[in-house]
Amino acid sequence: MQKRKLGADGPEVGAIGYGAMSFSDMYGPTNEAESHAVLDACRELGVTHLDTANIYGMGKSENAIGTYLKANPSARDEFVIATKATITRDPDGNRVFDNSAEHLEAELDKSLQRLGVDCVDLFYAHRRDTRFTPEETATNLGRLVEKGKTRAIGLSEIAPSTLRRAMKAFPVAAVQSEYSLSTRFPDLGLVQACAELGVAMVAFSPVGRSLLTDNPISREALANLPFLGGNPRFMEPNLTENLRLTEGFRKLAAEMGTTAAGLANAWLLSRGPHVIPIPGTRSVSHLRECISGADLVLSDADLERIEAVLPVGWAHGDRYSVDQWNGPERYC
Repeated sequence: MQKRKLGADGPEVGAIGYGAMSFSDMYGPTNEAESHAVLDACRELGVTHLDTANIYGMGKSENAIGTYLKANPSARDEFVIATKATITRDPDGNRVFDNSAEHLEAELDKSLQRLGVDCVDLFYAHRRDTRFTPEETATNLGRLVEKGKTRAIGLSEIAPSTLRRAMKAFPVAAVQSEYSLSTRFPDLGLVQACAELGVAMVAFSPVGRSLLTDNPISREALANLPFLGGNPRFMEPNLTENLRLTEGFRKLAAEMGTTAAGLANAWLLSRGPHVIPIPGTRSVSHLRECISGADLVLSDADLERIEAVLPVGWAHGDRYSVDQWNGPERYC
């Protein structure tokens, strides 16, 4: 697989990484054996960047990676591991964010224990806590680099202006944001700011939470998935329209001799050498479909065909519900 740098001074990683939210039950039930099979496939396919978080299954995702590394000690040197913290609950059970130095370090310590490592390669503030300036959050994260608990820092779901301010306090290696053919707002400043500053743009949900695949999630499955079931793009009448519109993309991928997931990831890779998609899946076969995009070189004519079937703004419904929008910064 082709390589890309995880930040200006960061390590080289496979151009397509893996989003380990799928090791929790967020998109359907899974178990440790299935997660370990995916990690075996990652090593086989050259997927070296693993992205997880403390809240994915309330530690389940990190635990799955940790038990895999314990059973396969040499894998630690093959993987570049990122995790995240910030999202928590107040005494009344409300979802809140905490970018304090104390909270970030305490949560990272727990993550290190679950992962079974002394240091992660990248540690993100999962959401911006507006009680702290971007400079203060970057400084709090930077102290963890100085303490040897992470090799680099990142920010998730932020505005370009936040990135620019944070960079003045401590080098940011990566910014994570939802980015795909169905969610293109990062093109309005974030992708450009990352390129200018030498920051990796880590794109989560690169296949549109299944809409940009050959087998979108079924209506039956949605009934048991609270997050997607309450997501505007997966609620009627939006779902029917989104499935209808993406059918043209699936046909185009077949005409081009690839899978829809592979084409969706290839499109992201074409957006700049700093863009790193991190698809998540519980299926080894679907992982292979996603990773096939790393071998696709899209011509200008190919990109025009993609734009013709999925023009900017094609998706019906917002990417998040009102409740799900609690946290991500809106900047356009």
